[in-house]
Amino acid sequence: MEFDFEVLSKAVRYKLLCSFVAPRPIALVTTVSTDGVHNAAPFSFFNVFGDEPPIVILGIQDRPDGRPKDTTKNIKDTGEFVVHMTDREIGRAMVDCAVDFEPEIDELSETGFCLAPSIKVKPGRIVDAPAAMECRLEQTVEYVGRTIVLGRVVHMQVRDDCIDPETLYVDSAIYQPIARLHADFYIASEDQFEIHKPTMTEYLAQKKANGRVRNS
Repeated sequence: MEFDFEVLSKAVRYKLLCSFVAPRPIALVTTVSTDGVHNAAPFSFFNVFGDEPPIVILGIQDRPDGRPKDTTKNIKDTGEFVVHMTDREIGRAMVDCAVDFEPEIDELSETGFCLAPSIKVKPGRIVDAPAAMECRLEQTVEYVGRTIVLGRVVHMQVRDDCIDPETLYVDSAIYQPIARLHADFYIASEDQFEIHKPTMTEYLAQKKANGRVRNS
């Protein structure tokens, strides 16, 4: 089937993109308003964008009535936010944070999340999250109904059981993040497998062993 994105409706474009660009990592983002109200919300239009500088990127859609979401407003007002990775243990509460609460409601209290102070930014971090990245706003890119947020990671907190303190390798048996598929479907990274990236020498040796190299 062919799909012309220049003529498709927004709803159909969303369905196709979110169904096939998957699984997508989930950013559970905490912010705090200028009035001191804490907020938490999940976003699956999210990824790491580079390491020098260390940038994460969020795509945040406005509310259906056109108002910016609390996360967008808080980030623009304060310039700070914390991105948390999500595993099965906090998956239910993460999804509950997506309920359309009014701005004066603290999603963290509603869902039972426990906050601890961050090191470099005002929004707190969720204690049970496997990893938390403290971010300062780098820039925003504005579209009709959507804001793209680029944040610079200034500090990262990793739960002790998720990482080897000497090698800094992730313990894949412990750190098993969940990711968004489509609609209400998610996937956990329990069935992990390794595909080794060969050096050029290894690659050519493999081809030769498989009879796929022609002598020149």
